Amino acid sequence: MPEWTWEYRGYDPAAERLREVLCTLGNGYTATRGAAPESRAGRVHYPGTYVAGCYDRLRSAVEGREVENEDLVNLPNWLPLRVRPMRDDGTAGAWLSPDTCVPLDFSQVLDMRTGMLTRTVGYRGPAGHRLGVEQHRLVHMGDPHLAALRTVLTAEGRAIRVEVESALDGDVRNTNVRRYEGLGERHLTGLRTGTSGSGTAWLRCRTRTSDIRVALAAQTRVTGAEPLSYRLKPGRRRAVHTLTISVEPGRPVVIDKIVALHTSRDLAIGDPLQAAVERVTTAGDFPELRASHEAAWARLWRRAELDVPGEPGRILRLHLFHVLQTLSPHTADLDVGVPARGLHGEAYRGHVFWDELFVLPYLNLHFPEVSRGLLTYRHRRLPQACRAARETGHRGAMYPWQSGSDGREETPRLHLNPLSGHWLPDHSRLQHHVNSAVAYDVWQYCEASGDIEFLHTKGAEMILQIARFWGSLADLDTALGRYRIRGVVGPDEYHDAYPGSSRPGLDDNAYTNVTAAWVLGRAIELARGLPVWRRQELLERLALDDAELARWEEISRRLYVPFHAGVISQFDRYGELAELDWGAYRATYPDIRRLDRILEAEGDSVNRYQASKQADVLMLGYLFAPEELAALFRALGYMVDDVVWRRTVDYYLSRTSHGSTLSSLVHGWVLARTERAAAWQYCLQALESDVVDIQGGTTPEGIHLGAMAGTLDLVQRGLTGLRTHDGALHLDPAPLPEMPAFRFSLRYRGHWGVSLRLERGWLRVAVPDSDHEPIRLVLPDRTVILAPGQSHALRLPHR
Repeated sequence: MPEWTWEYRGYDPAAERLREVLCTLGNGYTATRGAAPESRAGRVHYPGTYVAGCYDRLRSAVEGREVENEDLVNLPNWLPLRVRPMRDDGTAGAWLSPDTCVPLDFSQVLDMRTGMLTRTVGYRGPAGHRLGVEQHRLVHMGDPHLAALRTVLTAEGRAIRVEVESALDGDVRNTNVRRYEGLGERHLTGLRTGTSGSGTAWLRCRTRTSDIRVALAAQTRVTGAEPLSYRLKPGRRRAVHTLTISVEPGRPVVIDKIVALHTSRDLAIGDPLQAAVERVTTAGDFPELRASHEAAWARLWRRAELDVPGEPGRILRLHLFHVLQTLSPHTADLDVGVPARGLHGEAYRGHVFWDELFVLPYLNLHFPEVSRGLLTYRHRRLPQACRAARETGHRGAMYPWQSGSDGREETPRLHLNPLSGHWLPDHSRLQHHVNSAVAYDVWQYCEASGDIEFLHTKGAEMILQIARFWGSLADLDTALGRYRIRGVVGPDEYHDAYPGSSRPGLDDNAYTNVTAAWVLGRAIELARGLPVWRRQELLERLALDDAELARWEEISRRLYVPFHAGVISQFDRYGELAELDWGAYRATYPDIRRLDRILEAEGDSVNRYQASKQADVLMLGYLFAPEELAALFRALGYMVDDVVWRRTVDYYLSRTSHGSTLSSLVHGWVLARTERAAAWQYCLQALESDVVDIQGGTTPEGIHLGAMAGTLDLVQRGLTGLRTHDGALHLDPAPLPEMPAFRFSLRYRGHWGVSLRLERGWLRVAVPDSDHEPIRLVLPDRTVILAPGQSHALRLPHR
């Protein structure tokens, strides 16, 4: 079905890396890019296989300084399988590839329903006859350690003798991101290959610093012809099966490659090599694996039902497909966070930022066990966050802007501007608003799932320690009579210092201060609402007393938020910055999304201008419903009504370059509530950002997982006004004319398959039959109690 497929016709080397990333297959434990099995890493292709949480650390020399970076490791390539025809005199022809032999035809089809990638290529044989190569690939969604590749060879006109080479390749490096060239890239060492019984080849190695042991085992099986020759040869970095086969017209030859992958990070693991060999030898054949793999995907799609008509629906389905391949139920048991670029490439070095802020709202209402696992990743790193706060002279927990294996700050000290070739200081570690994101994620998960046990234990510990950090960071300005948070960087990221200042950081970023006030308020509410025994236990362990709670309450009501020109200031003195000549820059440069790089290459600095990379102040409208946001500002002593907010939205909309895929998403979300006529262009940009590589080269380095999940949540919560609050589902729909009808189901507090359908000016909610408690549905003008088996229709107002 077209709505379930993503298809490419014709071979285009220039587009190959984008196709590879969008055709990645994964299962939440591991993922493999959609590179051709016969390809090797270079400028056109990049085969890459990644395992969630498999990091390694290397040192490199940059600008006369030694720098250390931790990377998600590109693991040995399990894909290699290539074919070459034999001439009549017995000599071998060239290995077949669209890069070296012009194909007669070429197609690549991703079937999202079944999680299968099919590639079909036709070649002209040595005597002018046709040799067809059809390949079917899966990364098993049922058993996360298995993958398989089926290759079907067909001949037309006459028999063709071919040589087939199937390999496990350990000669791989991390070279997916060109601007990282010159940094350490060989993460694997101790490579050894060998063979086991039943024609099994194996490869094992380990990562250089983290010492993670990795093992792969493969079997290559042939049906439809008896191999004329068969060799299984281990080498220093590659284990190779070589077969010679005669392909007769009308008699397809099938070559199945079954692979198992294990690492020493796996649960219940002894020897990864032994585990891989045992798993591949007992895996069953390709048809069996395909059937169980497709059944696992069918179960996932039932839990993540989404029906949006037309091309937007097909793109949303692709986004959902990649979210589930990165964060599936298998992820729940892993000690991993949300990788900003999925398991699809090496951009951002596979690090964890604040992207769960955009990902968890979707997962909370479909796969809450995955959300809990991802938040547990944060809780396990709470001690490291507390140490980081102490090292800077503060209390509580200071989570890193970039996190990897152990929770230390992984943000590099330097970053490269590819336009100028300059290595520049990187101050993005000052984005302390990531702490509020962690607390917000905990709160929202518990509201959606009703997981009181998590809230009262791990969740309470994180929220209270984050509140303590904000309480420690805020200082009283007696002249203002307000508390201030200084020396931070906001979500905008362009601005990291005041013009001419040698000190990095900015004062009173509005988003940072308002979200800090929200965290402090939630922490007080939580501490006072805990069961008596738990409250006493937790406050004793954290050495938290009533005096500190009282100080938090004072700060939460007296944090400073700057304003200028009748709008909320992005940070203190933002209104004093120069205005940029946007028209001149748009006329000079075809793409100004990365305006910071353009200005630096000109010898200027974006710090001088009222120009933002992405939503900053407007992120407040993404996190909080209008009435919530107004209440937050009232508690702080400020009046932000609809007029002020709309004026603020317009002000920053005209001063934002949208250098992040998240920016279009947030602007589309906010405009759906304030200026519906302008919302769709930003929603459409968010939908298309990866499928057309809107940033010109970033998507081949990895998908933008937050933007993909955020578009799903735009439908789920943004257009329906859905909020989970106080044990109820709140709905206040704001549909867009360009998306007048859609349907999805969700999981809410034990109710599986709660259905929401918007069509013809109505929003219908149906609760499946069960023995669970009724759902309280809070609408703009009334509250409805829906018992299991009941439904309710809400007439949408004209806006």
